[in-house]
Amino acid sequence: MTGYKHVNLNDLVIELGEDDVKLILSTYSCPYNKDVEWFLRHKAIEFSKQGLSKTHLIFTSYKDELVLIGYFTLATKFFFLKKSSLSNRLRRRISKFARYDNELKRYQITAPLIAQLGKNYTNTYNRLITGDELLKMACDKVKGIQNEIGGKVVYLECEDNERLIDFYRQNGFVNFGKRELDGDELDKSNTKYYIQMLKYLDT
Repeated sequence: MTGYKHVNLNDLVIELGEDDVKLILSTYSCPYNKDVEWFLRHKAIEFSKQGLSKTHLIFTSYKDELVLIGYFTLATKFFFLKKSSLSNRLRRRISKFARYDNELKRYQITAPLIAQLGKNYTNTYNRLITGDELLKMACDKVKGIQNEIGGKVVYLECEDNERLIDFYRQNGFVNFGKRELDGDELDKSNTKYYIQMLKYLDT
């Protein structure tokens, strides 16, 4: 994956100032997922300031200009995992990083969440990077973090869309459950729940 420039949004704000960065973010368009677009344009900077999540921007050179082609956002969250939802091998691996509740028959795990992931469809910039490449960048960033602090698990949540689920499966994620949406999540989504998927990150 050569030719890509990876920039932490927080660092870019420090370097250029918030107003100039907002102009850059305003060029981002994702018609297939308006929540991904809305978050980057209206929430990413504030969430980064508060430490709720960190957004990473991907740029590349196109016609002698550096253009925004995609982004991903990472956060640390905890989730619950039923013992029966995983294969025996994956359950053994996951159990090293989880707390098991005997009464509820489920694990509780704290792990990095890929909270947002999307290509920029403005001016067909989406063609300059594949979804596989963008997702690998997010997973590689998590690997780098876990290399310093420990951990092997990353997870995400997505709409119950077979094409989307297949994309994540092909990239090594497995389905382990679903989460009901509430509050303002319902106002910004076309679904009432998200499918939850995780990946064990091998070295």
